[in-house]
Amino acid sequence: MGWLKKNIQVVFERDPAVKSSLEVILCYPGFHAIILHRLAHKLYNKKWFLLARIISQISRFLTQIEIHPGAKIGEGFFIDHGAGVVIGETTEIGDNVTIYQGVTLGGTGKEKGKRHPTIGNNVVISAGAKVLGSFKVGDNVKIGAGSVVLKEVPPNSTVVGVPGRVVKKEAEVKVDLEHNKLPDPVADILLDLRKRLEEMETKLAEKESKQSE
Repeated sequence: MGWLKKNIQVVFERDPAVKSSLEVILCYPGFHAIILHRLAHKLYNKKWFLLARIISQISRFLTQIEIHPGAKIGEGFFIDHGAGVVIGETTEIGDNVTIYQGVTLGGTGKEKGKRHPTIGNNVVISAGAKVLGSFKVGDNVKIGAGSVVLKEVPPNSTVVGVPGRVVKKEAEVKVDLEHNKLPDPVADILLDLRKRLEEMETKLAEKESKQSE
């Protein structure tokens, strides 16, 4: 039962609201979805595809989280709240990944083979974000709420916007769960424009003052 204790410990590490192990077992849909996925994935690997899909659909009905049994998920995976999460068949997720409600790890087109994203280790994907396509999201990446990511993301980056763009990249990043504290490049540009406009107005006023003397 070590695997069960490990999954419970993950919840304690990342959710300050949790009060007891019994609460996790009875009340956390993300925990339920991961446990049921582990079972469905084993059956899928044994080519018991229909039974695996039945289990995944039961999990979806109970948790509002849809994880295809073919998806490969590493250790320390945590789904907070969870409603509306969709994880596609060829998705690969590394270790210590955290995702929030409304996240989609989806595919594009109708091609066969690898068509869903590969998520690195220590990644945080915030509420409502969509990662669509068969590219890689590097280790230690943060994806902001509501972002739509359509291309590869380098490690140690922060991504925001629609379409998603890298707004911060460091040599090394310690990923935390404060996904509300992300850069706002649009606001930064507007502030810069405002500053430049004020400087121009000041210079213009000085010039007009000199001419009137």
